[in-house]
Amino acid sequence: MASTIPDPLDGPAPVSALPTGTDRAGTDRAGRVEARGIDFIPDGERHGRARELFAVWAAPNVSYLSLVVGGALVLTGLDLWQSLTLIVVGNLFWLLVGLVATSGPAAGAPSEVITRAMYGIRGNRVIIAVTGWFVSVNYLALNWAAASLAAFALLGDLGVPVGTPVKVVTIVAIAAATLAISVYGHATIVKLYPLLTWALTAAFAVLAVYVLRHAHWDHRPAEPLRGPALWAALTAALALVASAPLSYSNSADFSRYLPRATSPKAVAGWTALGAFVPSVLFTALGTLAGTAVDMTDPQTALAAILPGWFEPVFLLSVIVGTIANNAMTAYSSGLALQAVGLRLRRSRSVALDGALGLALTLYALLVSDFLDTVSNLLQVMVVLLGPSMAVYATDVLWRRNRYDGPALGDETRGGPFWYTGGVNPAGVIALLTGAAVASQCVNTPVYTGAIAKAAGGVDLSLPAGMVISAGLYVLLTRARRAAVR
Repeated sequence: MASTIPDPLDGPAPVSALPTGTDRAGTDRAGRVEARGIDFIPDGERHGRARELFAVWAAPNVSYLSLVVGGALVLTGLDLWQSLTLIVVGNLFWLLVGLVATSGPAAGAPSEVITRAMYGIRGNRVIIAVTGWFVSVNYLALNWAAASLAAFALLGDLGVPVGTPVKVVTIVAIAAATLAISVYGHATIVKLYPLLTWALTAAFAVLAVYVLRHAHWDHRPAEPLRGPALWAALTAALALVASAPLSYSNSADFSRYLPRATSPKAVAGWTALGAFVPSVLFTALGTLAGTAVDMTDPQTALAAILPGWFEPVFLLSVIVGTIANNAMTAYSSGLALQAVGLRLRRSRSVALDGALGLALTLYALLVSDFLDTVSNLLQVMVVLLGPSMAVYATDVLWRRNRYDGPALGDETRGGPFWYTGGVNPAGVIALLTGAAVASQCVNTPVYTGAIAKAAGGVDLSLPAGMVISAGLYVLLTRARRAAVR
């Protein structure tokens, strides 16, 4: 006899048609503070087109960070063509970000709520607290620090004495601009980011002209890597490039307002393409710059090959690009804080996270080398990001992207996603097992796992963690479904 227990894998019930004249924009309008947080977006408030996602993801990836990553590949001892190949391969992980984004229109909910389907109500709170909120706040501090250093240099070029009071005002101003975008929210981001994309692309196109003039297309390291050393460098570089897309398992946050009938292929395609194209182009630009100058200190090194008139434009572009990147991070961190269980409006949760990130930035730049500690910690956190993305992407495929948004908002005992004591063993076990194996395969300046040591420094954390988490999740989910039928 079939069980009468509701199975979340069966998907949502049909949704009735909308009344004539429904205002699809609802409260999600550019220039107004977004009212919705992690709550379900009714069909009557759904609006927009999938192609709008291209600029949403392009703006934060036309970035200085991409240049830094590209330059770092050359510093590892790889030649130009090895680096360029890895840039393309590593950025293919944006396809997973696109896949995850399809769950937004299906559920009408952000990623931080959809993952309740994978981990259960209570399990999700703990996991989001680490992989969503904690990581986001620290990234806010890291990115604001980079933007602030560029701003200090810009002020110095303009003849402004950069003492402690000026530094404090500068850091606060950058954070305020970021948080303003995040607080106004989704519709403002969708409206503003196409303009930022064009402006940043124009600035970096000028940068590209000067970089290409100095680039050495036949670049090879003085001592080419071979054998285990080469494989260690290749796998570490791949993990470095892939870490950017793998950190964006929150892509449904920016697609959840799209109508339910929006093509999943269009959502996935525009999301992935919007991030992939600029990431590849500007990371490759950083690699080409690394063949001409020492990218250990990218800002100083690039200034040596740029004309004096363009240096202020370049520094301003670094600041604006970082603001665009951090605005998305702050937006999602606010949703993560709500999903953890803090009962605050989204705008206030964003402000709270921003205040914490600002405090870390001020402390790091004015008091200590705290950012080095944070950066090292985040390198190790990569062992969680790969498995968490793998579980999410696997769930989307397993369920055939069928999610019940209202049911995901039900946090009561006995609800459809309560599972066992508020925890879905399949998701939690799959994630933790994949992360445990990845931790023994990772090779970073901070920590090297036992398997990586035995393999001569080859870092297999990325494939090992993701494959094990995805495979184990399917096996455990299939076993659970068989048990309740």
